[in-house]
Amino acid sequence: MEVEMMKLMSPAFEHEGKIPSKHTCDGENTNPPLTISDVPSGAKSLVLIMDDPDVPKHLRADGMWDHWVVFNIPANLSEVEEGEEPMGTNGIGTSGNLKYNGPCPPDREHRYFFKLYALDAELELEEKSTKAQVESAMEGHVLERAELMGKYERI
Repeated sequence: MEVEMMKLMSPAFEHEGKIPSKHTCDGENTNPPLTISDVPSGAKSLVLIMDDPDVPKHLRADGMWDHWVVFNIPANLSEVEEGEEPMGTNGIGTSGNLKYNGPCPPDREHRYFFKLYALDAELELEEKSTKAQVESAMEGHVLERAELMGKYERI
């Protein structure tokens, strides 16, 4: 029997494809629609993180920009509607944002990673927790992980 792995996809763009400008700072800056499937049966919550590892080092020494952090999402969530925040607790992004903050690369094409984690617990964290705090709290609780990567370059 083939084991299904958790999947994160979007009808708006293919994995490693171009994120439509509608979902960026050049458009409506609304999150793309996402579909989630094959969440492991033991999952108690989901975590969704979107980040950009291609930031120029003179802007951010670590080269990372956190665009979206949501945790304690119900494990039975199967889709995130376009422009709608998933139910859960909002963490804080690099821009101080508590909601989706779309791609806005300052220099060239960047990669944006949408990461979904299925956890065997809910995280005991407050709203406005950082990505680092969420990742630290997730340690030892990740059942599965799925990733969707999109690219964007401002014209």
